[in-house]
Amino acid sequence: MSLGPGSSEHLTPRAAEALHEAEVVVGYKTYVGLVAGLVQGKDIRASGMRKEIDRCREALDLALQGRRVALVSGGDAGIYGMAGLVFDLCRAHGVTVRDGREEAKDSSDALPVEVIPGVAAFNAAASLLGAPLMHDFAAVSLSDHLTPWEIIERRLEAAAEADFVIAIYNPRSATRPDGLDRARSILLRHRPGDTPVGVVHKAMRDGQRCLLTTLEGLDPEDVDMQTVLLVGNSHTYVWNGWMVTPRGYLDKYGT
Repeated sequence: MSLGPGSSEHLTPRAAEALHEAEVVVGYKTYVGLVAGLVQGKDIRASGMRKEIDRCREALDLALQGRRVALVSGGDAGIYGMAGLVFDLCRAHGVTVRDGREEAKDSSDALPVEVIPGVAAFNAAASLLGAPLMHDFAAVSLSDHLTPWEIIERRLEAAAEADFVIAIYNPRSATRPDGLDRARSILLRHRPGDTPVGVVHKAMRDGQRCLLTTLEGLDPEDVDMQTVLLVGNSHTYVWNGWMVTPRGYLDKYGT
């Protein structure tokens, strides 16, 4: 079984190869749609939101039956994707897995699993904005569907106090319209209002939009669940329309 990223335009060669090799393709219907041109004629098992466990169970069941399965995630399967859930389920149900990139060392029935890297949303967003992730950064999801808000607040507080650049995932939805404002209030306790913020909607996909604003000027109406925010640290600057976080080379070595 392979776990790979969505969006055919930005697949690695190995991800494209895994889709070609797969008999069955399982995934969230939006992500499967992004690779539709590569999976024509295959057994497609696509489903909607909040069906993550069902998708992973189905993919595992099919793989244990001997089918070659590709489980498609958006961005990178190991970053807010399905890779961790697959391992969780295997561990919970006593399914032994091995690295699918290596030949089996014995005749065991271990399930071969390969996690194929992709381009995470913060990578794609950073490339469109300039170089905002050149120094240490943290990623925090504002979704409290699986993580209690109290923990999210603590993580935001810690990242802001430590002066990390912060990538914010799942910033605002119809069911969580106030979460972004609450998060911004936390950040503003540690960062000035003119801190640069990059707002990237649908990075590297149809409908892509990029906006440079500030922590104080951020308009929640510009943000939805397909948006990633990159909040600068105390050294991040905007120059000629680019957002840059210096690593410190010029401070140490000069120009």
